[in-house]
Amino acid sequence: MQQEAEQFLKIYYTETGAPAEKLEERIKEVISDIEAFGTYTQTYEEIVYGAKLAWRNSNRCIGRLFWERIEVADARQAANEEEVFEFLFSHLKNAFNQGRIKPYITIFPAVSAKEETVKIWNHQLLRYAGYKSDEGIIGDSDSLVFTQICEKLGWQGQGTNFDILPLVIQIGDQPPVWRSIPESLIPEIPMEHPEYKAVADLHLKWYAIPVIADMRLEIGGLHYVSAPFNGWYMGTEIGARNFADEHRYNLLPKMAEIMGLDTKHASNLWQDRALIELNEMILHSFKKQGVSIVDHHTAAAQFRIFEKQEAKADREVTGKWTWLIPPVSPATTHVWHQPYSNELKKPNFFYQDKAYQEVRGCPFHR
Repeated sequence: MQQEAEQFLKIYYTETGAPAEKLEERIKEVISDIEAFGTYTQTYEEIVYGAKLAWRNSNRCIGRLFWERIEVADARQAANEEEVFEFLFSHLKNAFNQGRIKPYITIFPAVSAKEETVKIWNHQLLRYAGYKSDEGIIGDSDSLVFTQICEKLGWQGQGTNFDILPLVIQIGDQPPVWRSIPESLIPEIPMEHPEYKAVADLHLKWYAIPVIADMRLEIGGLHYVSAPFNGWYMGTEIGARNFADEHRYNLLPKMAEIMGLDTKHASNLWQDRALIELNEMILHSFKKQGVSIVDHHTAAAQFRIFEKQEAKADREVTGKWTWLIPPVSPATTHVWHQPYSNELKKPNFFYQDKAYQEVRGCPFHR
């Protein structure tokens, strides 16, 4: 922890231009706390910059041009379940910002032997439920397990394709609790197509903000296991994955039917044609509602600017190529032709085990 803390503080003080003597003073203070208590507390300014660096270092993210714009809500003093839920509700409201979506992160207490850890069970703060039925999957198949857990906790959905799941949290070893999200905090986009009007008859929609809630934020040797964060959507995340993947909503055949395409032969590229129109549907619908979204070509162009800015600052841009290339027409972007080192830099976001684990039918046992 001491080594990680010193490394982070040197980056923080160097990049923010703070006096060198302040750095030495802060390092001594942190070392003293670690030796005395086994941990230390970061200042608000440190977690703000740490969150920004974590985004800048995120190898899988193509939207890093805006890393300095993320806003940070300090929830490290959240002492009970109601305060945690209030912070999460506030996150949804502030991040949506009446459609002008803000990059936003809410940081709950770091893991500590002396304090109970806040754990968020949701993958995303906004997410649709998934149900098994005799006719197949209703809703989002990626949510099947978590939906069953929510039902065992007492939540009951409507059984539609677009039921927003509740928020489920746990503090320490206390039993998990859930709250339904107020409808006023659930911005959803009804889907329309500028040319194929029959799309509206499918009654499709999607939530406006992708708030990732189950990744661990690491800053200076401290582990924030609950730090939900968001940017805005790139259209292909919904149009080429959530709606198009066979194991998700599998809408390519329906889109092709609306377009009057022959789906008997893959060689006529009906899937490609339907995929493009699904993505146009997403971009058109978000823009009609005045909600922030970016297409993959613009996102790639923004990433090129980020690369130039990092080169000017004499920093290497790391990246995971298979994630940076968009799932639609990747070869039309410069990212396709650019190799990247997948070297891990900290601060950063990390995958972690789910806060729940099913054992012998019990969804709560760890």
